[in-house]
Amino acid sequence: MPPLHSTPYFKMDNPAAILSLLRPTPGDKHKKSSSSGGLLRMFKLFPMLTSGCKMVALLGRPRKPMLKDSATTGTIFGYRKGRVCLAIQDDPHSVPVFVIELPMLTGLLQKEMASDIVRIALESETKTHKKKVLEEFVWAVFCNGRKVGYSIRRKQLSEDELHVMQLLRGVSMGAGVLPSPNDKETDGELTYMRARFERVVGSKDSESFYMINPDGAGPGPELSIFFVRSS
Repeated sequence: MPPLHSTPYFKMDNPAAILSLLRPTPGDKHKKSSSSGGLLRMFKLFPMLTSGCKMVALLGRPRKPMLKDSATTGTIFGYRKGRVCLAIQDDPHSVPVFVIELPMLTGLLQKEMASDIVRIALESETKTHKKKVLEEFVWAVFCNGRKVGYSIRRKQLSEDELHVMQLLRGVSMGAGVLPSPNDKETDGELTYMRARFERVVGSKDSESFYMINPDGAGPGPELSIFFVRSS
């Protein structure tokens, strides 16, 4: 597992700090990211991309990650007309430690990205604390302060999820369109965004992931993912 770091963005030793993020913040829609470009901007261009723009094919399939460091790998992917999935890995080669299909369409997430700031929060209402927070199964999902539904963490990867992990096993960061397994066409093209994240453990009931900007400026506000277990 990657080493844990402190963060200047939120005080995470109390799950209530994260729970406050589940409520809309006035003015969030008008804030702009400190990064002038970034992966979110690429992800918002997915409706304009064509099947000929397959970045993985251009990058090839290297057997080693392009970047080797302690950052966690996070991947958001899904068919354009289907639901979006989230996978978290220690590195691009490892088996995901957390995979979930979020209760929102890929197109809806792209609309949320118009604000240049995306906060995804997952809240477990489980009362027992015998498991690590990422080992919980049932989650309430919030996006930019609005509840979008419930999801259950995958125990095993589906065929499509395994397909994506295999294609991206040597990709440290990027965004684009992937070849669909079995020539699936009904749900549109299979899009992805992969980035490196700083992982912060605030307590046994809260963990957070902050996307590291591709320009090397460190963690930024573009995309943040929060896991909290209500006590």
